[in-house]
Amino acid sequence: MKNLKDFKTIFKLIKEYKLKIIFCTIIIFLGSLSEILTGYLNGVSIEAITNLNLKLSIAALFLYFFSQIFFSVLNRIANTILSKVQIAIARKVNYIAYRKTLSLPAYAFEEITSGELINRITNDTETIVNSFEQLIKLASMIVSAFIILIFIFYNSYIIALEIIIFIIIYTFIVKYFNPKLKKIHKEKRKLNDEGVSLVAESIRGVREIKTLGIKNSLFSNLEALIKKMTSKAYHEIDLYFIYDTISIILKVTLEVGTFITCAILLYLGKTTLTFFVAMTYYIYRFTWLIENVNSFTKVYNQAHVSIIRINEILENELYEDVAFGNNRLKNCNGIIKFNNVTFAYPKEGNILKDFNAEFLPHKKIGIVGKSGQGKSTIFNLLTRVFDAKEGSITIDGINILDLDEKSLRKYIAIIRQEPFLFNKSISENFKILNKNLTIKDIRKYCKMAYIDDYIMSLPNNYNTILGEGGVNLSGGQKQRLAIARALAKESKIILFDEATSALDNESQMYIKKVIDDLVYDHTIIIIAHRLSTIIDADQIFVIDDGKVKDVGTHQELLKRCKQYQTLYKNELE
Repeated sequence: MKNLKDFKTIFKLIKEYKLKIIFCTIIIFLGSLSEILTGYLNGVSIEAITNLNLKLSIAALFLYFFSQIFFSVLNRIANTILSKVQIAIARKVNYIAYRKTLSLPAYAFEEITSGELINRITNDTETIVNSFEQLIKLASMIVSAFIILIFIFYNSYIIALEIIIFIIIYTFIVKYFNPKLKKIHKEKRKLNDEGVSLVAESIRGVREIKTLGIKNSLFSNLEALIKKMTSKAYHEIDLYFIYDTISIILKVTLEVGTFITCAILLYLGKTTLTFFVAMTYYIYRFTWLIENVNSFTKVYNQAHVSIIRINEILENELYEDVAFGNNRLKNCNGIIKFNNVTFAYPKEGNILKDFNAEFLPHKKIGIVGKSGQGKSTIFNLLTRVFDAKEGSITIDGINILDLDEKSLRKYIAIIRQEPFLFNKSISENFKILNKNLTIKDIRKYCKMAYIDDYIMSLPNNYNTILGEGGVNLSGGQKQRLAIARALAKESKIILFDEATSALDNESQMYIKKVIDDLVYDHTIIIIAHRLSTIIDADQIFVIDDGKVKDVGTHQELLKRCKQYQTLYKNELE
């Protein structure tokens, strides 16, 4: 199968298991060869008894008995080892695919659905590895069948030619059906991705779905998707029915044709009874080969589709990994500069155009502007979710493209309107940053974020499970917890992306208090939807049409900046 080259990624991963795999392959191969001995010994036994040679007949049967036990036990050992190797490789592929997925650029997650990525990491890797053991067994069976064919050719070239003709015909059948089966399996995979995405989104957004009253709409979407999936599955079953039926007819034709030929040759005295009996075993080696090829064809088609999907991630065929430099930040001061930065999202026009700005530490800095002017883009570029098309961004004079990933991630934290929290306990959400953090450490950071009192009022305190996305907390509580987590990783630069736009006055007061405390030894930048949250900022940057239109305090901007005056007036209304 020429497409086996696509499996090179998997073959690279099995190097550490190569001795076990070689051992198992040899055992399975020897077990396959034992079938040659089986047929021959049974033939000898039957011919000996017809010649009234009881001792030879019993001796042949005993040799057959012991050889079967010996090779059967060895085969079980080999299969057990292979199964363990298969599990180990599957877990390794899962892990590597997961790591590679998290290294993809941000735009990849806009083009590939979460359901498809989940399927690639889980189902596709399982499908690939599950084909591995069958491949070894099939390869051993093909080699032993070839050796048997040589033995048959030595005894009767007529029967050997019958088998060769059968193999040629069967090869054409496989080549005809394989592309059709592979195509339909690829389509099934795509539909399954859509199904997983729909279910995953429904579970994540179950509260909104219920309150919006759109359950029936989603049921209809899923029902339509299931109909498509069922149609493709039925089509696949029909194809396999035709494929299997033709294979069965060909298999039975070969068996009957071979037995008739053997009978004629025996009648004419051109072969022995031993060979005739042996052929009743050998011919099944080839018909079993058909069944195994049929079975492997199904697995292989699934595995080949899966390996192509996995290779697109592992081999960077669709997207390059985000590349980081080697420079490290030490004792970060938090001085940020944007120098003539131009940026556009994929398939869109420039959203930032020759953007220049300097953000200094120990100041409360606000960024305001109408929607779609590039405010959140500033944060996306600074955190390298995306990279600038032109220009440079520096932290303490070092281009962020030259920073290693650890420095960039350690010293920058972002608090979004909806912070992401893991469905784990509160303490585990901190320990995922640093496993050595103690409850005392965690409480210290939570006190700084004014969330400790609330946590200690819960029945399980810091062992409270947050639920998916922190569903058990209010918006303000989630943001204070996210701030505490940012403090725990000692981020020098803390970005607030419209973090207070949807909060009540009390929650907003808490967040403002936290920000005021942080200003003294952090670089604090706030994207504000409501100007009231940054009215006391040391500097306010007004963004318009992808550029800094003006910079100043609230009072200064009210006097001279028309864009800011409009924003302020609209808020008052």
